[in-house]
Amino acid sequence: MAMGKKYKQAVALVDANKLYAPKEAMELVLKTATAKFDETVELHVKLGVDGQQTDQQVRGTVVLPAGTGKKVRVAVIAKGDKADEATKAGADFVGAEELVAKIAGGWLDFDVCITTPDMFGQVGRVARVLGPKGLMPNVKSGTVTADVTKAINDVRAGKVEYRLDKTNIIHCPIGKVSFGVDKLMQNYTVLMDAIVKAKPAAAKGTYLRSIALACTMGPGVKVDTLA
Repeated sequence: MAMGKKYKQAVALVDANKLYAPKEAMELVLKTATAKFDETVELHVKLGVDGQQTDQQVRGTVVLPAGTGKKVRVAVIAKGDKADEATKAGADFVGAEELVAKIAGGWLDFDVCITTPDMFGQVGRVARVLGPKGLMPNVKSGTVTADVTKAINDVRAGKVEYRLDKTNIIHCPIGKVSFGVDKLMQNYTVLMDAIVKAKPAAAKGTYLRSIALACTMGPGVKVDTLA
C-alpha cells in the first residue's frame, strides 16, 4: 500500500534507528500527528516473557492520572439494588438476564462490561462473545465486583487494562494528542511503572525488550528501555 504524503512527512521526522528518551519520543509523536481528528496516543511494550506459561502472564489495571480522553460506554449486568446503584452511578446500560440475552444476540455497543458476582454465571454464557472483544468481566480487572459504583467511577476516571497479546506485546492507549506532552508523560510513567512492577518471578533475561509510542495515524517512535 502506498504511503500518503502526510505519512511520508511524519516518517521523515523519525530516525528509525534511534532510541529516544521517553519525553523526546512523546514530543516527536505529537509532531507526527497530522490527522484532522484528535488522535489517540498508544504505548506498545514487548516483554521478555512467555505468555503461554501461566506463571509468566502480565496483566493488570491502572488509573491514568490524566484520563484517557475517551467517552467510555459502560454496561452493568446486575439486578435488584445493585442494578439501581449502577443506574445512579451513571452506567450507560443496566440489566440482568435480558442484557445477557441481548449480548448473546450480538449486541456489543459498549466499551466496558461490569457484573456483580451473583450474575457472573449468567455472563459466562456469553464469554465466547465478550472474550474475543476483550470485554469479558474478570476479578483481576475489577469488573466482577459488588462495588459497582467504584468500578464505574474508576472506568470514568481513566482506568485501563494492560495485558499481553499472543506475541508477548502490551498495547495500551495512554491519552489523546490534545493532552499535550506533560499529561501524556504522566500517563506513560504510571502505566510503565505498573508494567515493571508486574514482572513475573518466573521471567528470565531482559524484561523490557522494546518500547514504542505512536499516534493513531503516525509512525512508531522507539523509546530507550533504559531511560
